Amino acid sequence: MPEGPSIVILKEEVAAFKGKKVLHVSGNSKLAIQQLKNKKVKDFKSWGKHFLICFQDITVRIHFMLFGSYRINDPKSTSPRLQLDFSNGTLSFYACSIKLLEEDPDTIYDWTADVMNPHWSASKAKEKLKAQPDMLVCDALLDQNIFSGVGNIIKNEVAFRIRVHPESKVGKLPARKLTAMIKEARQYSFDFLHWKKAFELKKHWLVHTKKTCPRCHTPLIKKYLGKTHRRTFFCNNCQILYK
Repeated sequence: MPEGPSIVILKEEVAAFKGKKVLHVSGNSKLAIQQLKNKKVKDFKSWGKHFLICFQDITVRIHFMLFGSYRINDPKSTSPRLQLDFSNGTLSFYACSIKLLEEDPDTIYDWTADVMNPHWSASKAKEKLKAQPDMLVCDALLDQNIFSGVGNIIKNEVAFRIRVHPESKVGKLPARKLTAMIKEARQYSFDFLHWKKAFELKKHWLVHTKKTCPRCHTPLIKKYLGKTHRRTFFCNNCQILYK
């Protein structure tokens, strides 16, 4: 599942289609996608893991789920869920969730929750976390209402960076650790973006999919934790469990 930084990259890659008219629409989506024909792209936006294609009176929301993908000017041989043809190229989406939004995205999305958005608010994130003291850190970092765009890789790496056990309760974290979690969720997302653009993301993983702690040189623990039961890698020695 693409995390927020990957959606930001997609937004940058399709910039050439901004302001262009859709000349042809195809795809196996059961939605009324033909209404997009002859509409001009007003803007491309991202909110966490959502990619938004904004027209004057409607917005296409793309969520890549677990196995979704996209192609620019290079369609696959398989049928796309949605394909938009422009005078200067083609944009195709596969195995993804598509929704047509009639509302203005600004009325739907809280941009202050998106860790990669210029309007991100650390103070609002702290308020939301303090309101849920019994939430586990592993769940908090994946909560898209608090850290929109943070996915499983970022969750694992952030918890390791701040030396906090993923099963710690948010309400039991010392103030400095809570602040560190909020700060690193955003910082690591931008590090992720930089490394992914350089095609070296995996080289910088410290614990995600790893077997040995780079700090303690002891075996890492792999467990499926939290409400989402997501794969979690952590060190029982240097990541403190706050109960």
